[in-house]
Amino acid sequence: MTSSPSPADTSDIAQAPLLSVNALSERLVTQLVDEAASLRIAISRTEAGTVIADAGVDAPGSLDAGVLIARICMGGLGRVSTRMSAENTPLWPVMIDVQTSWPVLACLGSQYAGWSLSATKEQTGGKKFFSLGSGPARALAGKEDLFTELGYRDRHDHGALVLEVDRLPPQVIVDKVVNDCGLAPERLTLIVTPTHSVAGTVQVVARVVEVALHKTHVLGVDLAEVVEGSGCAPLPPPAPDGIAAMGRTNDAILYGGRVHLTVQHDAVARRLAAELPSSNARDYGRPFADIFTAFNYDFYQIDPALFAPAEVWISSLESGATYHGGKVDAALLQAQWGAP
Repeated sequence: MTSSPSPADTSDIAQAPLLSVNALSERLVTQLVDEAASLRIAISRTEAGTVIADAGVDAPGSLDAGVLIARICMGGLGRVSTRMSAENTPLWPVMIDVQTSWPVLACLGSQYAGWSLSATKEQTGGKKFFSLGSGPARALAGKEDLFTELGYRDRHDHGALVLEVDRLPPQVIVDKVVNDCGLAPERLTLIVTPTHSVAGTVQVVARVVEVALHKTHVLGVDLAEVVEGSGCAPLPPPAPDGIAAMGRTNDAILYGGRVHLTVQHDAVARRLAAELPSSNARDYGRPFADIFTAFNYDFYQIDPALFAPAEVWISSLESGATYHGGKVDAALLQAQWGAP
């Protein structure tokens, strides 16, 4: 009797150094700039030539812009699209679908909003500025410990960074990103997507697989286990209030997000199916905006287990089995957003 072979190391961590997330997303950035008028975004340049793409501050932005920005965020290694949900599964009329064959590199090496960028009012000459940077330029700067864990740094002569904030970045932030990324100013593109904008709503909800990867990392699972990732989440209507908008985008994933991951080993698949869903969290069951307000607008007081998709399927290459955990809460979403 012969034993089954162990699954090969098909993880993107092992193969990541072969790819540049900035090179792969460069054509998408070019498309964003070239098609700015039809995408309803505004393009400006600093005196040194850095491109600023306004996708929701003064320009209205659009759903199509949000989809393209989400693809840029994933370093050109993910597919993002929208669809109308089927009549017999009326979770919400419009859904966002995400798929990547490079889940660790696309989601954590690029899409994750992990670069903290801030400036004092003295530095800006006005009011203080804060934003988390996401997208491929993070891998050029390598300011986060995460890149040491991933064993990945990018090298490319162009870069793009997405800022989820309601104002355009001051020059001091532009200069910092340029210097930390080692780029010529004219070869950096900064894309601004407020959460309350259409494009901002899209690009945040398109993080449904990334949220699953981040929770996997928080659980201490070896990221080399994860070899494929797909997911979907409902696309809520934008809210004019920043806290409400953040609540809606988080609820879309925490209570409506569905993710399928393929991992190397059976034991990992079993564990993730049991521990990954958001329902494991102490704070689960209330709208995110209510939770955030109750903790005095401090993310760090919220149980980190909450930041996860609502429902998961985890498939094992070792056994061929698929394990399921969690469930969506359509009633909570519909009560917050209005019936579909």
